[in-house]
Amino acid sequence: MNGSGDMTLAFDLAALQALAEPDQVFTDARQWTEYVGVVSEKPTYVVTNFTRKHRIRQDFFSGPRGREESLESVKDQFDTDRHVFVGTGEEDRTLAESVGWEYLPIEDAAEAAGWTLATDAEPAAEPATEERDDWP
Repeated sequence: MNGSGDMTLAFDLAALQALAEPDQVFTDARQWTEYVGVVSEKPTYVVTNFTRKHRIRQDFFSGPRGREESLESVKDQFDTDRHVFVGTGEEDRTLAESVGWEYLPIEDAAEAAGWTLATDAEPAAEPATEERDDWP
């Protein structure tokens, strides 16, 4: 991904969850965007828990509003040349287009920016389970 820093980038929570290192993605995105945040239909605490766990500092989030209202509000509040919504499917594309945002599938964003999708990452090792002869 290239371009000026005059861009607002919004991730759908599901798109962010599809990334192996969402914190690194935010750090990276801050180098070429003006504002970056998360929108979701999920309750605020779900987004807050995810962003805290991954130490993500967001410039905006949807809060109690739905995604459509959030994207409209963010576009009004952050006056950048571009507003890009990173999502996970056709529903997200339709949403972005309905509120005047550019849509970018998470797979395309990850490929362009060199981000690792969780499905591409090495799976976490399962804890070893020993077979015990003396166990019933």
